[in-house]
Amino acid sequence: MKRLIICLIAVMALSAVLAGALHAEDNKVTLVYVEWDCAASSTNLVAAVLQEKMGYEVEMLPVANAAMWQSLATGDADGMVTAWLPGTHADLLAGVEDDVENLGQIVGGARIGWAVPAYVTINSIEEVNAHAAEFNNQIIGIDPGAGLMKLSEQVLVDYELADMTLVEGSDVMMTTALGDAIDNEQWIIVTAWSPHWKFAKWELKYLEDPKGVLGEEEYIGTIVRKGLNEDMPDVYTLLDNFHYEDASQLGMLMGWNAEEGADRYENALRFMEENPELVESWLEGIEM
Repeated sequence: MKRLIICLIAVMALSAVLAGALHAEDNKVTLVYVEWDCAASSTNLVAAVLQEKMGYEVEMLPVANAAMWQSLATGDADGMVTAWLPGTHADLLAGVEDDVENLGQIVGGARIGWAVPAYVTINSIEEVNAHAAEFNNQIIGIDPGAGLMKLSEQVLVDYELADMTLVEGSDVMMTTALGDAIDNEQWIIVTAWSPHWKFAKWELKYLEDPKGVLGEEEYIGTIVRKGLNEDMPDVYTLLDNFHYEDASQLGMLMGWNAEEGADRYENALRFMEENPELVESWLEGIEM
């Protein structure tokens, strides 16, 4: 009998340990994003709400674009708030659509394209070849896995831009090159998207794309792993509710984060403080 009691106590203790471990795991949310300003800004904002308002522990993982989608399909991550649809990320979504759930847009009015400083005298991609040397024969791009880069490669083919090279880099490298060129009033083409703080900082314009290779107006949306609604219904509800009232709100947050010495999480807290009604709308249907 004594041995039985000892065994029961041991089993109960082990069950308590396992329950605690499971509870800790249930309280952790993994968000994935790519190091784009829009992605990082929105991800930190969602993380701040989850942690400050809902008591979750959040892990924010910066990854490559393809890895972001695959991690949701395999269930290694819970969600992301930076899908550019229906065009830019269409191929990536198609590859995993049976294993993820699209919760719809967080903001509309998004677009991608090739941008130049306003003082550049051409207005269309069709004019680029004639001015290749003035652009140093380069289009300054971002990370190679981005949908914008894939579409830009197609632009080179469709517009027969044999004299131009698409340069791989990052968002930071692209904006640094853009700023340097503008300081020296040089011609430059960059792969671009909006909302983005660079359009507030500098006078830029998109080059016309008469062939439509770079697509039309898009939305930025939320994608989550299958089963999140059953496993973490409150997290699912927040991600389903999360949105901006218009693109200017995301642009403002991105602008704060572009300032020297900016802290993305602190700026997310600032956004929450300045937009309490919007934050409350994200928490509708969640028992606090």
